Amino acid sequence: MNRRILLAATISLALLPISSAIAENAPGVTATEIKIGATYPFSGPASAYGVVGHGLMAYVKALNDKGGINGRQINFIALDDAYSPPKAVEQMRRLVENDEVAFVFAPLGTATNAATIKYLNRMKIPDLFIVSGGSKFTNFTEYPYTTTGVPSYETEGKIYAKYIAEKLPNAKVALLYQNDDLGKDFLNALKGEFKNRFADKVIALPYEFTDPTIDSQVVKLRNSGADIFLFGGTPKFAAQAIRKIHETGWKPLLIVNVVASAISSTLKPAGLDISTGVVSAAYLKDIADPKMKDDPGVKSYRELLGKYGSGADISDFNYIAGVVQGMLLEQVLKQCGDDLSRDNILKQSRSIKNLALPMVLPGILINTNGKNSQAFTQLKLQRFNGTGWEVFGEAIGAGAE
Repeated sequence: MNRRILLAATISLALLPISSAIAENAPGVTATEIKIGATYPFSGPASAYGVVGHGLMAYVKALNDKGGINGRQINFIALDDAYSPPKAVEQMRRLVENDEVAFVFAPLGTATNAATIKYLNRMKIPDLFIVSGGSKFTNFTEYPYTTTGVPSYETEGKIYAKYIAEKLPNAKVALLYQNDDLGKDFLNALKGEFKNRFADKVIALPYEFTDPTIDSQVVKLRNSGADIFLFGGTPKFAAQAIRKIHETGWKPLLIVNVVASAISSTLKPAGLDISTGVVSAAYLKDIADPKMKDDPGVKSYRELLGKYGSGADISDFNYIAGVVQGMLLEQVLKQCGDDLSRDNILKQSRSIKNLALPMVLPGILINTNGKNSQAFTQLKLQRFNGTGWEVFGEAIGAGAE
C-alpha cells in the first residue's frame, strides 16, 4: 500500500513542473474564460476607425452567446488610446501588466502600433493581426510575435504593378505618393515589381501631408505623358488629384489606393461623374452592392449587427473589417484547442491554411506560415461606375505565400 502511495506521489511530482510551465505561459486563461486585449481610437482625430473595435466586439458577443470557444467565454478588453502613441503605450501596459491578457488582438493604427510593437515583442506577448497597412509590421525577423490583419500598402502596390504589367505592359505610370511610410510603401512596391524597368516606366512625385494642394505635382505628372495615374495617400488629396486631372483634360487610367477609395470622403468631393472609371482594390464584400443582396455571408452580417451592433452603420467598411477580425480570432482560438499557452497561440496564428471568410470576397484566402505573417496577401480590383464599385477579374496575390 505504501509503495502505491509513494508511486502515485512520485508521478504527481513528476507531472507538476510540466503543468506549472504551461500555467506560467498561459496568463489570462482559466477553465471558463480567456482574456484578450486591444486599443482603439474610440475618441480623438481618428475616432471614425474605432468602429473596427465595435465590429469585433459585436462578433465576440455573438460567439459568447453561443457558448464561447471550446467552452471558454472571451473577455475582450478594448481600451481607448485616442490615436495617441503615448496613450497607446500606457493602455497596452495596463492590458499586459494589470489585466494580464493572454494576448493582444487586432489593435488599430499605424502610429499607435509603431509605439507599442517593440514593447509587446520584448515581453513576448502575441500581438496578432494588427490593423495597419504599414509594411514595416510584416517584418517577421524584427517582430516575431506580430501578425498583420489587413493588406499592407506594399502588397497593394505590388498588386497594382502586377495588373499594369499584365494588362498594360507598355504603359507609363505617374505615381503621386504621400511622403511618409504610407506613400513610400507604394513607391517601393513599384521599384520591387518593375526592377530595372522602373526608371523608364515610372515617374514619381511626393507631396507632404501639410501641403495645401497637389495641383503643381499633377501638372508635372500630366506633362510626363503617362498613361496611368496611381495615387498612394489619403482621401483629401486623392479628391484633389481627381479634380485637377479632369480640369487639365488629362485622361489617364486612374488608380487610387484602398484607404483613399471611399465614395463619401474621396469620390463625392471630387465629383461622382468625373470619378467614373477610377480603379481601386478590395478584399471585403460591399453590402451596398446589389449583387450581394442574397449573399449568405452578407445576410449573416446584417443579422449579427442587427442584434449586437446597436446603432451601427452596417454599410461602414470599418464595421465589416471589425467583424472579419472577429472571425479571424475565432479561427485562431479554435485551432488552439485546449492549449492556450502563448507559444501555441502564436504558432496557430501562423498556421492558417486556405481560410475563406464569409465577408471576404470569393477567391481571397488567408494563408499564414513561418515565412508569412500577413493575413491578406491577395486583393481583387474594382471599378467605380458612377454610383458604386464593381469588382472585376480574379484575385491577384503578392507577398510571401
